[in-house]
Amino acid sequence: MKDYLNFLAFIKPHAGLFLLALFCMLCSSLFGASPVGLIIPLVDIIISGKKVVIPDNVTAPDVLRDLVGRVNSMDRLELLHVLTLAVVVVFLLKGVFVFFQSYLMTNVSEKVVRDIKNRIYSKLLAQSLDFYNTNPTGILMSRITYDSAVVRDAIGTGVADTFYQPIELLVYFVALIGVKLYFGIPWSIIVIGSVIFPLILFPVRKIGKRLRDISHRSQEKIADITNMLIETISGIKLVKSFNMQNYEKKKFASLNQKYYKLTMQAVSRMKLVSPLTEATGVVCVAVILWVAGGSIVTGKLSAGAFSAFLAAIFSMMKPVKRLTGVYGVNQQALAATERIYAILNAPVSVKEISEPKELETFKDEIRLNDVHFSYLKDTEKNKIFSGLDLVVRKGEVVALVGPSGSGKTTLVNLINRFYDPDEGTVLIDGINIKELSLKSLREKIGLVTQETFLFNDTVRANLCYGHDDIDDERLIEAACAANAHEFITDLPYSYDTVVGEKGVRLSGGQRQRLAIARAVYKNPPILILDEATSHLDSESEKLVQDALNNLMSGRTVIAIAHRLSTITHADRIVVMDKGQIADIGPHSELIRRNPLYKRLYDIQFASTEVPASI
Repeated sequence: MKDYLNFLAFIKPHAGLFLLALFCMLCSSLFGASPVGLIIPLVDIIISGKKVVIPDNVTAPDVLRDLVGRVNSMDRLELLHVLTLAVVVVFLLKGVFVFFQSYLMTNVSEKVVRDIKNRIYSKLLAQSLDFYNTNPTGILMSRITYDSAVVRDAIGTGVADTFYQPIELLVYFVALIGVKLYFGIPWSIIVIGSVIFPLILFPVRKIGKRLRDISHRSQEKIADITNMLIETISGIKLVKSFNMQNYEKKKFASLNQKYYKLTMQAVSRMKLVSPLTEATGVVCVAVILWVAGGSIVTGKLSAGAFSAFLAAIFSMMKPVKRLTGVYGVNQQALAATERIYAILNAPVSVKEISEPKELETFKDEIRLNDVHFSYLKDTEKNKIFSGLDLVVRKGEVVALVGPSGSGKTTLVNLINRFYDPDEGTVLIDGINIKELSLKSLREKIGLVTQETFLFNDTVRANLCYGHDDIDDERLIEAACAANAHEFITDLPYSYDTVVGEKGVRLSGGQRQRLAIARAVYKNPPILILDEATSHLDSESEKLVQDALNNLMSGRTVIAIAHRLSTITHADRIVVMDKGQIADIGPHSELIRRNPLYKRLYDIQFASTEVPASI
């Protein structure tokens, strides 16, 4: 029940529209049941040439007796015209309310799926990086596309029918009881229907539980398929270079086949419900005919009243049939709802305090004080830092060097507050960054990484990312400082050229210079360079390094160095090893006294020597 209430909670913001849809459902049901009463005079008077008779032993309201008297006194042809017109008007009115009920429910379902997507996307943006370390992209995409669509379809059909079909069932049941009470239908027939119809509920319930389990597994397979698509498309160059197309095709086909089997299992169970319901309804009607047939033949029971009774029975079969199908749809929606709430309710590890401080300016220093950190919590084996201390003073250029896995990138991630330390503090100007608003903190920090990310948008939009107002003069100055203006103006549409997904239409050096220009435009007092010149050829490296020198001027810089030649000018070089600071000092001192630094330096420069034979 809790899961279903969570599901219905999606509708709560649109309760007004939903209640209006329910009103239209009630009206359409009332007009839909009206023809049941018209059957009695049609069969008894027009077809059989008899009068409609209310048995003497039945206590009927005076209004009904007066109505029956007027109908009996009418000419048969006149009554036929009246009934024909009544049927047309009733079905027209029913059609109008059916349209509005359907339109309103579709509107509600589309608004719900819009809200769900917005909420999931907002939650994803609010999540810290550790969340993405454990949740693959494909699974997250599946939640915002497939699962939200399942909920939308369930509201448009499942929820609509969950409310509409019981209303119809109740209206037809009232009509059925009315015919029984006022036209002498035996109670035995009602009892027969009451016993046989509920028999359908047990298998439907069993099928529904199985459907929920299948839906869980099929939605997981959809997530796996989406994730594989993302990986394959992102790594298509690697796939082709290793001639792995056939392997990937087989892997995809295997996932697709598993999803197909689960889908067919769900379909076979959902399709079973309809014939099962129909068979039960037919058995019920057959038994009623067998029991009541003799009374009709002997004239003890009005043919018109019995026809109306049968019409009500047959009309009740449709809502019962729809409700049994709805159970399966709702079970699928509940499975999707659980997965959506798993995202919406996931805790955010990095979040602001209720009243954060604003970091107006950077005045003094960045300090890491006794910092402990591990990506895998509750374990000592994979701890990155155990009591790390470091001070970066304003205006300094501090370089981080060390073997892969020594904690360089983790350190700058903590300063950006992409993660929070398990113990210890990160302070800027003596203020714990946990007390600062994330916006004011990150406004003061510029980040240029080795994996440059550009949006599939124009050069202008990428350079001014994060700024509402674009200053073209400042934009060109930033591009010039990054040695990017010349190649930008050579592009087909200059600053309005779309760079393609991840900047695929540009070279690595061009992408890197755009990233530097973006940081120049932001103009932050603190600059973090995460191996910003790696993977570049010599010409591109020189252009990028010159751009970085322009960017670093007058700023506090923390640079992760891949090529040690680029950081020999740093005020201080921090040598890191296994999550610890092995040494700190300028290049000239470290090359003499620190074996690790000298070894890293010698290895790199030895690898760049040109063989004598060339």
